[in-house]
Amino acid sequence: MEYITVDTDGPMCLVTLNRPEVRNAVHRPMADELAATVAAFEADEALRVLVLTGAGGTFCAGADLGSMQDPDLRNDVSPVGDGPGPMGPTRLRVGKPLIAAIEGYAVAGGLELAIMADLRVAAEDAVLGVFCRRFGVPLIDGGTARLPRIVGLGRALDLILTGRAVPATEALAMGLVTSLTAPGAALAGALDLARTIASFPQECMITDRASTYAAMDLSLEEAIRSEGVAGGPIVEREGIAGARRFADGAGRHGAFSTEASAAGTTAAGEPITVTPPAD
Repeated sequence: MEYITVDTDGPMCLVTLNRPEVRNAVHRPMADELAATVAAFEADEALRVLVLTGAGGTFCAGADLGSMQDPDLRNDVSPVGDGPGPMGPTRLRVGKPLIAAIEGYAVAGGLELAIMADLRVAAEDAVLGVFCRRFGVPLIDGGTARLPRIVGLGRALDLILTGRAVPATEALAMGLVTSLTAPGAALAGALDLARTIASFPQECMITDRASTYAAMDLSLEEAIRSEGVAGGPIVEREGIAGARRFADGAGRHGAFSTEASAAGTTAAGEPITVTPPAD
């Protein structure tokens, strides 16, 4: 890979946007690499959680507008249904958890990359926003579809219509980011979160995640029915064993731990230690 770096350790996959000289702005070659990497993560049964971040103190400044005049470098903006989007993986259906670790700016297409993730961990001094509003560049990587689902219609329209800068503290208050860290610590926070998610019984969690997304397009009655159809069989496969652990004393007095990998280890008992790549 020329424009991103990929590190895997245990069940975690760390993907770093690596064009810090342009604040990790994405042109077509970088988008292609990113889409291929996310597809490979999806297909690899050993990987459970993907963490996406940016090198050089910036998550992503969006599409590389400086490349728009070059047919070989400009982002592909043709309609593509469920395939890759102009920013890479933004139109793919990913069945496993994604976490965005945000330092600096996550704006325009960079915001669209961040909101394709399930969870967003941001530094306290990070800035988010639809900055492409200022240059006549539309949201075509899921921004208009995902923002209202995350923050509600009113707040989504505020961001989309004004293009204003949203400080991380406000983003947390509106639900645009999941949690805040000290400046420089977003990746560490995201990796800690990834370790926890990777340690859970996976079939149950993946099914609940899928049911949650599916419910957004269903009536309440249909969503509840669909949830039961998907989740019921997992009680037999994972829930009974989990209930036995509970009955044997796990979770007493508010203890929060999971089975083999609760302490940050893989199922084989090996420690999970992802070292971020150098900028």
